[in-house]
Amino acid sequence: MKPIQVGLLGIGTVGSGTFNVLRRNQEEIKRRAGRGIEITMVADLDVARAQSVVGEGVTVVSDARAIIANPDIDIVIELIGGYGIAKALVLEAIAAGKHVVTANKALLAVHGTEIFAAASAKGVMVAFEAAVAGGIPIIKALREGLTANRIQWLAGIINGTTNFILSEMRDKGLDFDVVLKEAKRLGYAEADPTFDIEGVDAAHKATLMSAIAYGIPVQFDKAYVEGITQLGAADIRYAEQLGYRIKLLGIAKRRDADAARHQSAGIELRVHPTLVPAKRLIANVEGAMNAVMVHGDAVGTTLYYGKGAGSEPTASAVIADLVDITRLHTADPQNRVPHLAFQPGSLSDLPVLPMTEVITSYYLRLRVADQAGVLATVTGILAGAGISIDAVLQREADEVGGEGSTQTDVIILTHDTKEGTLNDAMAQMQALPTVLAPITRIRKEELA
Repeated sequence: MKPIQVGLLGIGTVGSGTFNVLRRNQEEIKRRAGRGIEITMVADLDVARAQSVVGEGVTVVSDARAIIANPDIDIVIELIGGYGIAKALVLEAIAAGKHVVTANKALLAVHGTEIFAAASAKGVMVAFEAAVAGGIPIIKALREGLTANRIQWLAGIINGTTNFILSEMRDKGLDFDVVLKEAKRLGYAEADPTFDIEGVDAAHKATLMSAIAYGIPVQFDKAYVEGITQLGAADIRYAEQLGYRIKLLGIAKRRDADAARHQSAGIELRVHPTLVPAKRLIANVEGAMNAVMVHGDAVGTTLYYGKGAGSEPTASAVIADLVDITRLHTADPQNRVPHLAFQPGSLSDLPVLPMTEVITSYYLRLRVADQAGVLATVTGILAGAGISIDAVLQREADEVGGEGSTQTDVIILTHDTKEGTLNDAMAQMQALPTVLAPITRIRKEELA
């Protein structure tokens, strides 16, 4: 049987890794796929550099549309990134009857519903294992391995840059700005790290996982997104003293209707810094590594861990998609695994809940005047709002501002409460003349 012919759009870090791994392990991959898989055509604006990577025998062009127009190409790999030209090329490839493999989480999180609908109508596949958590096969786990389960929740460290920064802040007691400079120097952070440190990259990935886990349309615009830029070394230290570690988590959680608690059914979709008990395995994922926890009603809690980025780890996921498509290339399109795990006509209209409706517990840090009655006033506001307190930690003045300081830190852990209720209570506390700085709030998840 003649090999499947693949066209590669973009041969940067991941593209070169994909080409090299496919060539290095071609015999093993052929045995798994049932036929050969060859990248026969590459498009890149830097033709000379691309040719130096692929060598002789592979056609290199500067125009990506030349690949799409080639009738011999069966699968197009899109590794250009972004929302613009990448979207146009993916839709054109689908219209031309080509299967598509992409690592472009931003494109799918924003335009996935349109792209998957086009692919279903044309009877082709769009595979995107590499779009979430690099080399960790979390998409396949959700789409196939856990199909017997009703997914209750998932929570993931799905951005290596922010996990590296938080790990360094904890290990070395440094503030965010200092560690970010070091992350850039070491190559863990981009020159412009905004998408990473503001949580956008993690939200793209969480959006895709939520769609697969719950059978809802891709809805990045409904996600709550909060990054790590406001975290201080003091928060990392206080969390540690309380038995927690702070991780930037992407969380998706199913919530059933509960008339007694006045809560409606829906899906929580959120990315934010989170206190996690230090004894949890995911709390001990350090450096640039990724991990995703998934809790299903039948299987219980499972954990998926590995490298979330990098040339060959991500190439591993790209090639896994190539093998899947090759295996099913001649199969009945109706019998393929659906793009978002559920059949297209069976997607749920269960809403993504607004953040004010989310119920969780919280860490609050208040910088207050070191005088009598302040703590009683603060806890009185929380009690008046019906918010139960789990623990209170007060730092002595000399730990905050040195001996003779007139300020102190009060750290409060709450039990579960609705975010909208806490917002109102925080506004009352912030208005107190004895509260001297903006209140720090970090959400807390037990993940048990």
